[in-house]
Parts: sequence; structure tokens; C-alpha cells
Amino acid sequence: MSGLLDLLNSPMGKQLISGVAGQTGQPESKTADVLSMAMPLLLGAMKKNVTSSQGAQGLMSALSSKHDGSILDNLGGLFGGGVDESVMNDGAGILGHVFGGKQPQVENALSQKSGMDAGSIANILKIAAPIVMGFLGKQKAQSNVSDANGLNGLLGGMLGGQPQQNQSLITTLLDSDGDGSILDDVAGMVLNSGKKKGGLGGLLGGFFGK
Repeated sequence: MSGLLDLLNSPMGKQLISGVAGQTGQPESKTADVLSMAMPLLLGAMKKNVTSSQGAQGLMSALSSKHDGSILDNLGGLFGGGVDESVMNDGAGILGHVFGGKQPQVENALSQKSGMDAGSIANILKIAAPIVMGFLGKQKAQSNVSDANGLNGLLGGMLGGQPQQNQSLITTLLDSDGDGSILDDVAGMVLNSGKKKGGLGGLLGGFFGK
């Protein structure tokens, strides 16, 4: 089962980073940092959503139809003339569904951690969301996942089989009172890869030679 590390470390990941950077006008190194924090949060939020039968059903149907992974087959085309407005609108819809009222909090916390303005963060998240969904859709098809338990396991595997405390950090952020400090912990783990090799930091922080 492929994890996020495999995606962002692959040639496709490099293409994704340069494409998103070009779209938002931000440096690739900063874009890579933001993606390496934002993608686990997206997956963590989806994992939280599938704990309800309604959330699981909604995600399953989205992955079986629109988000089957085909978006990953032509990233060059996706970024070629600028990302299509329909993709951005789709991303905005996914973010609203996955983060709900927490979206501004997530954007602000990522902005503070990366030093990038919240508007650019919002755009990066809108592009990242359909791509994460596509990646998940592809994994779902390859693993023949057909129910909520399978989906939950798939999401856990893509998060790299995080130690419990890392998963609870992501969950706590999405449940927290909006001070953003939990995201600092998650981001610290992501960006300080040397300290926690087995955790989010080890999984994601080593991407870009941090």
C-alpha cells in the first residue's frame, strides 16, 4: 500500500509540487512544506469522517465515481495552462465537506507555520484536495475496498500507520477550540524529521532533505 511519502517523493510528487508552486506563485520549497503538512491533515480529517456511516458512504460514493484517480494520469495537463476552475471549485467543495467550520483555522495555522499568506494556503489546499482524493480513489480500487472498515484501514495505511499519538494530534486539531496550537505540534513533527523518525516527522519531514 502506498503512503503519502511515496506520492510526494515520486516523480509525480515533484510534478505536483512544481505545478502547485507555479499556480500559486510560491517557491517550490515552501510549497513542498505546506503540502507535506496539508496532505496528512486532509487524510486525517477524512479518516475522522468515515467513523460515521453517513461520512463513510459519502466518501465511498465520491471515490467510486468522480474521484477514481484519473486526475493523477495527466498532472502535466492539469497544470499546463493553469489549474481549471472546475478543479478549484471541486477542491473547495471537498475542503468544506472534510474540514467543515475548521477550514479557516487550518488555513491560518498552516499560514503561521509556513510563513505563507493564508490566501495562497487556501489555493494550495483547493488543488491538493482533489489530488489527495484521486490518490485515495486509486488505492481504493487497487485494494478492492468496499466498506467503511476497509476505507478506515486504507486511510490509516496511507498515513503511514501513524503511532496513536500522531493520529490523535490530527484528530485533536480537527476537534480543537481553534487556537491552532495542536497544528504546531503536528507541523513540528512534520518539519523536524530528525527527532521522531517513526512518526509524522519521519514519514514526511524527510521528503525534501529537511
